[in-house]
Amino acid sequence: MGLSVIGSVFNITAIAINRYCYICHSLRYDKLYNQKSTFCYLCLTWILTVIAIVPNFFVGSLQYDPRIFSCTFAQTVSSSYTITVVVVHFIVPLAVVTFCYLRIWVLVIQVKHRVRQDCKQKLTPTDLRNFLTMFVVFVLFAVCWGPLNFIGLAVAINPFQVAPKIPEWLFVLSYFMAYFNSCLNAVIYGLLNQNFRKEYKRILMSLLTPRLLFVDTSKGGTEGAKSKPSPVVTNNNQADICV
Repeated sequence: MGLSVIGSVFNITAIAINRYCYICHSLRYDKLYNQKSTFCYLCLTWILTVIAIVPNFFVGSLQYDPRIFSCTFAQTVSSSYTITVVVVHFIVPLAVVTFCYLRIWVLVIQVKHRVRQDCKQKLTPTDLRNFLTMFVVFVLFAVCWGPLNFIGLAVAINPFQVAPKIPEWLFVLSYFMAYFNSCLNAVIYGLLNQNFRKEYKRILMSLLTPRLLFVDTSKGGTEGAKSKPSPVVTNNNQADICV
């Protein structure tokens, strides 16, 4: 569970950095994110995730919490470790992602209003849709995980005085808000991505008329070989960006 939670945070951060480099520094993007370096970035993201989990076994912070009927991170075991967890797993990634997306928004506004008269590049609609999707994912992540992390930070500052004053319903609500975030991602992609919407509609129609599912599947098998692969979006498809 810890791997999935921290892995989600670090992957959202890595995606934000990638989008920042792709949109704001497109001239150097191919060098920064070639096949070899991208593989290294992915490995580094998950290595850091595993490293972030290890201290829990030495601190003893994984305990059963009767309020949520689950084994989870105990915020009162170690104040210093709880503060470190909140800073490393939430505040720092939040700051990095906020910086990246703010820089992207500034560039989008400049291109939209043509502030830079000598700029030859216009952001493609695909770039903007992809950026908007990941931005919404990030905002909902911050909103859903914020209460639980801020409660943990408040408890860590003064465990003996603050912890008893946290209402049980508030902690349970913040806990389930955090895990409800995973359910929202499917909705976000469904609303903002045409391919997802199309497939969702097909699945719903197939549930109502199961025969359509087999018809569409058989069509996909026969027509798949005939259809041309979708063009890969590369930096070559875009004009130079002015940064």
